[in-house]
Order: sequence, then structure tokens, then C-alpha cells
Amino acid sequence: MNQLVTLDAISTPALVAAAGERAGVRFLEFFASAIRNPHTRRAYARAAGDFLGWCAGAGVSSITAVQPLHVAAWIELQTRTSSAPTVKQQLAAIRHLFDWLVTGQIVPHNPAASVRGPAHAARKGSTPVLDATEARQLLDSIDVTTSAGLRDRALIALMVFSFARVGAALAMRVDDVYVQRRRMWVRRREKGGKAHAMPCHHTLEAYLHAYLEGTGIGSDAKGPLFRTVRRGTGQLGDTPLPQANAYAMVRRRAIAAGIGTKIGNHTFRATGITAYLKNGGTLENAAAMANHASTRTTQLYDRRHNEISLDEVERIRV
Repeated sequence: MNQLVTLDAISTPALVAAAGERAGVRFLEFFASAIRNPHTRRAYARAAGDFLGWCAGAGVSSITAVQPLHVAAWIELQTRTSSAPTVKQQLAAIRHLFDWLVTGQIVPHNPAASVRGPAHAARKGSTPVLDATEARQLLDSIDVTTSAGLRDRALIALMVFSFARVGAALAMRVDDVYVQRRRMWVRRREKGGKAHAMPCHHTLEAYLHAYLEGTGIGSDAKGPLFRTVRRGTGQLGDTPLPQANAYAMVRRRAIAAGIGTKIGNHTFRATGITAYLKNGGTLENAAAMANHASTRTTQLYDRRHNEISLDEVERIRV
């Protein structure tokens, strides 16, 4: 599927089609009306397609014939190959889909309502994190004599110094970088469409200014802030940089900088939050800057205790 799943990319499974035209329309309406986040829509569509395809293979004739036993058996199979958070998301997709079908009077009951997913309690995130020295090493290693280099340094710095999610960063327009009270600010749209603005760290301000001036996109206020590079010219185009391309760029830049950690786009959010807290920042302010609804979420990005654990391990002498 494409990065942003459209209804054209979602096919109606055979089990849904077997229940009639109303069922098919209601099924598509679930993805069009009930789910606004494109990444959630993509994940839910994949889970629903996989589950209903498995049911068809198991001899289920129609979506109206799906029973709790089918859901439980499929979830048990998923736990053998997927992580607990992934399986919990898959179960949530099936549960929400059938809730939607129940309220639309397509099926009489929700077969996933009584099925329990795998236990999972996260106290620390699993995203790889860079220390401050490595983050600086990465930023300094980027060749900024090219438009791509200016773009990549600005994007990575935005995620580090403003705790931005990559999806929110790539959705920004040029006019989301603006001056207020003699300071450059950035505005991004986070999960649920929530707008979030904050002043720039002086390093981020310098990188964004160099990027806008060096590439000449500063006058295109409504255009995407981070763009693809035109083949053969080395100049920025008008197309927003896809998230998959940003990930490939980050991996390529990390390898070129000699960083062995297998980082991803989300690494920089955790790196920035950890660096902020190590330098005396408060968890409450970190949550506000990251636009987290709860400090419990922010704590997943706090890796200060990793160093303590390593120090303690070195005490083992044999």
C-alpha cells in the first residue's frame, strides 16, 4: 500500500462482499469516516484484510459468520510472529471494525469484544537513542553545500531540538517557520490535528535559516517545507518528502557519519527529550514541548537511566 492509504487502495474482502452491498459500503465507510489518521488507517486496513483473508481460508462463508473463536485463533497465530504491541493493535483494528459493523446493523454482535490480547506494559521505549556527542557528530557530518544536505540537516535538527514526530515535521509548510517576538518559531500539526508551536533553539534557527535561504524556497509560503530532490538537477522540487525517503536518508547519513546504532526517524525525538532532561529540564515541560497528553508517555523517551545501568554492569568483576 502507499504511505497514505486511500479508499482506492482498500479492497473489499470476499467475506464482506458475501454479506451484500450494504456490508461493503459500511466496511469502506469505517476507513473513510471512523479513522482520520492515515497511518492508523493503513495499519487497520492491513489487519482487517489479513484477518478476513485468514477467515476465508478457514472456511468462514461471510463476515456475519465470524465468531469469537475465529478472532482468538487468529490472534494466537499473530503472537507467534509479531510483537505484543503489534498484536494489540491488530486486535484493536478488528474490534473497532466490528463495532462499526454492529452499529450499522451488518452483524448482530462483535466477535472480538470478548477476546483478550497479549499482556504488554512498557516502562521504557525501544527506540534506539543517540547520545549528545553522536547527535552532534551526525549533524556535523552532513555536507551542506547541496540542497539535499541543507534539507537533511534542518529536518534532523527539527526533530532533535523541537521533539517533533517525523510525520508532523514532513507535513509542515514553509509558512510554519515564522518570526515572533524577534525569534524564529515552528508550528506543526500533531496527532489528532492538534496545532503545536514553540520557539526554536538557536542551533535549529540557524539551520532552518540556512536551509530556506540556501534553497530559495522561503518565498513559497504554502509549499511543503521538506521536499524531494529533482533527479539530475540536485534542486528541490514541489513534492513533499515521503516518510520512507526520510528514513532511508537518516540511515544513509548515520552510516556515512560512522554511527553504528541502527537509528530511525523516531530516534531524534527520544534523543532530544533525553538530552533536555539530562541538562536539568523537567518532565512536565518536556511533555508540553513534545505535545504529550501525559508525562507517562514522555517517560518512555527518557533514557537517562541507561547510562546508570551500564555503569552498574561494569562493577561485575570476575
